[in-house]
Amino acid sequence: MTELLLMSDTHLPKRAKDLPPELWSAVDAADVVFHAGDWVDLETFDRLEARSARLIACWGNNDGPDLRARMPEVARARIGGLRFAVVHETGAATGRERRMDEAFDDVDVLVFGHSHIPWDTVTPKGMRLLNPGSPTDRRRQPHCTYLTATVTDGDLSRVTLHRIPR
Repeated sequence: MTELLLMSDTHLPKRAKDLPPELWSAVDAADVVFHAGDWVDLETFDRLEARSARLIACWGNNDGPDLRARMPEVARARIGGLRFAVVHETGAATGRERRMDEAFDDVDVLVFGHSHIPWDTVTPKGMRLLNPGSPTDRRRQPHCTYLTATVTDGDLSRVTLHRIPR
């Protein structure tokens, strides 16, 4: 069993001074941490990389050359028999499932960010699309959020959206 933590769009230090304590505790408990871009500062990446058992991350549209030099635009990993990819942007919500099936035909789970809107759907070809929202910038959402999930024997389960108290 592998415990996953998914986050995106931390935007530090613009949207907050630090990640919420609850999220740091979740980092400590996770076997694998995903970050789908828009870090904004390299210090957050360094801290998360040092504290994570395993970090799978990509850069976002707000990330400069220092961050882009440290991670790919699309990161890929195999975990517990599932093929994961993490990317920042997937475009408009309308037609997303079809577009992602075409763009990521070799992926079982696609983690993405950018919109700050939590998202959990399955494409026509069976790929799971997950957006954890943002733990620091809720924009028009009622809460700041992140996701946790479990991988066991090639099965993604217990996908849970966590709301961070204001």
